Amino acid sequence: MSYDLGKAVGFKSKDQPVSWTRKDIITYAIGVGAKHDDLSLVYELDKSWGPLPTYPVVLGLKGDDQDVTLFAAKSGGERLPGLPKLNSNRVVHATQSIEILKDLPVASGSGWKLSRRVVGVHENKSGIIIDNEAILLDPHGVPYAKLYSSAFYLGSKANGDKFSKAIAAPPQAKPVPKDRKPDWVVHDKTTPEQALIYRLSGDYNPLHIDPELGKVMGFGGVILHGLSSYGFAARGLIQAIANGNSRALTVFGARFTSPVKPGDELETSAWEVGPGPNGTSEITFITKNLTSGKAALGNGVAFIKKAEKSKL
Repeated sequence: MSYDLGKAVGFKSKDQPVSWTRKDIITYAIGVGAKHDDLSLVYELDKSWGPLPTYPVVLGLKGDDQDVTLFAAKSGGERLPGLPKLNSNRVVHATQSIEILKDLPVASGSGWKLSRRVVGVHENKSGIIIDNEAILLDPHGVPYAKLYSSAFYLGSKANGDKFSKAIAAPPQAKPVPKDRKPDWVVHDKTTPEQALIYRLSGDYNPLHIDPELGKVMGFGGVILHGLSSYGFAARGLIQAIANGNSRALTVFGARFTSPVKPGDELETSAWEVGPGPNGTSEITFITKNLTSGKAALGNGVAFIKKAEKSKL
């Protein structure tokens, strides 16, 4: 049977209702490593308190739920036109990007949604990759964030030929400069309980809490959510480059390259590679897992407004 893979590109899913509370904002910050002295992220009465700009990446799984949910019920999804049935048990989150269009409120109220469509389909010898776009809209249809993610269905086959079609994509990272050291290096350490906290933001995949399942799947035990490592890197760069000003980050994206285990130590190295839009600087970054010696995040790109240096 021959498949017309291009048919899936542009397919629009049903809008997904989403919501969050002040408690969700604080829980997410702690799940991506906020510390006791990060009051602008964890203390609702701090004059600078507000959401980390990467918070919307959790909403695709969280939706508008306010309780623990069954991951298996969330991980199916609609059958896409032009594609064979894809195995949701053999899929990995390959990339994630977010563009912040407006400052996120600390609580949503009702009526917010994600407007979702498929913007790319690719087939290669290793499987099928689906690129998705989701736009976060308030009750009046005003866009607050644009999210791109790609899902890699390992071993899936359609026609067995190389195929690639895309109609939209996020900003891509420039290469890491080989001729100079990074402009910023951020060290951080996850805790053995990191995945227990991050899962409360809506991703209840048993892989992140059940060590036996982690062994069966070849990871040797529990692994940390990739989006927690992603949030660690974003929070660290906001602190290093923008002196903790969360509103300074307007774009953040990366590829997930190897797993992190709760308790592992991370190092994010970042280079300024040019001017970005609206007074930002364009940043290329990588996040290395110092415990395993492997890169955890690659092809990192961020647009951040640098903190002004104080005049003496």
